[in-house]
Amino acid sequence: MRKYFGWDFRTGLLIGCLIAITVTAAAITYERYDTKTLKRTVRRDAVHCGVNTGLPGFSAEDGKGNWSGFDVDFCRAIAAAIFDDPKKVKFVPLDSKERFTELGKRKVDVLARNSTWTMARETEYYLHFAGVSYYDGQGFMVPRARNVDSALALDNSKVCVQAETTTELNLADYFRANNMKYEAKKYGTVDDVFKAYEAGQCDVLTSDVSQLYAMRQRSAKPGDHVILADVISKEPLAPVVRQKDDDWLLLVKWTLFAMINAEELGIDSKNIGEALKSKKPDVMRLVGTEGAYGEELGLTKDWAARIVRHVGNYGEMYERNVGSGSKLGIPRGLNQLWTAGGILYAPPIR
Repeated sequence: MRKYFGWDFRTGLLIGCLIAITVTAAAITYERYDTKTLKRTVRRDAVHCGVNTGLPGFSAEDGKGNWSGFDVDFCRAIAAAIFDDPKKVKFVPLDSKERFTELGKRKVDVLARNSTWTMARETEYYLHFAGVSYYDGQGFMVPRARNVDSALALDNSKVCVQAETTTELNLADYFRANNMKYEAKKYGTVDDVFKAYEAGQCDVLTSDVSQLYAMRQRSAKPGDHVILADVISKEPLAPVVRQKDDDWLLLVKWTLFAMINAEELGIDSKNIGEALKSKKPDVMRLVGTEGAYGEELGLTKDWAARIVRHVGNYGEMYERNVGSGSKLGIPRGLNQLWTAGGILYAPPIR
C-alpha cells in the first residue's frame, strides 16, 4: 500500500472524511444556533427592547405610551443605527424575575434594563452582556432624621431589599463581613421596596446607587433622605443578548462603543454635520466617510453618524437622563471618560 506523509491511503482517506464531517457538523451547528436577529428585526421594522417596568432616569413611561430614560435612549440608538429612525422601537417592560427568561424566549431582541453583568447570568441563562453601559454599585438610603453617615453604623437595622437579586446577596455578604446583624424585609418589585421604606416598615433601603437616586426623587420630600457614601459592590450594568447570536451581539456592542467614542472625539448631535466633513482619520472611520465598518455589521456606512444625529453621544445620553440635565443629578463619577478621570473606555473603530 502506497504511503503518504507516513499514512497508508486508507488511513489518510478515513482521516480526511472525519475532518470533513467535523467541519460540516460545526457549520451546521453554527447555522442552527445563529438566530438571525438582525434579519427578523428588519422584517418586523422595529427593535423589541426589554426595559425596566418603571425606573425614573433609566426607563419610565408617562402614561401616554411615551418612554424616556438612559436605557430607553440606548434602545433608540440601536434603532437609529439600523433604520435611521430612533422611533422604531417597541418597549417591553419586564420585571427582575422574568427579564432573562423572556430574552431567552425571544420575546425581546435586547435587554436594556439596569441588569448587572455576572458570570452566573451568562452561564446559567446562555446570555452575553454586550458591554458596560453604566458603572454602578450598591448603596444605602436612610432617613435624614437617623443622623447616620456610614453604612458601618447600620447594625441591627431593618433593611428593605428586592428579593432574588444580586442586591440581596450583596447585602448578606456586607453585613456578615462586618459582623453586623440585620433583618431583611424582602419584596418582589422595586415599587414594593420603596413603598415599604416610605411606610416605615424598614429604616434602611438598599439598592444600586442609581436606583436610590431615582427612588429618592419619587419621595414626597426628597431632602428628608440621605444616600450614604458607602458603595459595597461592583454593579456593571450592561445590555444583554442571547448567546450564539454573534452578528446581533456585535451590533449592540458597537452601538455602545460608537456612542462612547463619539464623546471622546468631541462629536455630538449638534456638530455631527461638521464631523461628516472632517479629514481626521479617526473621525472619518466613526462617521463612515472612510472604511466599510458599517457594512461589516450588516448596516450602512453612516450607522454611527445616525446614532449620534438622532440620540447623541454617550455624554449627551447620560446628562439629559440621569446627570446634570436631569432631576436625578447623579455625578458621572466612574462613568466619566477615561480621559477625564473615569473608567469609560471603548475599543477604537479601525
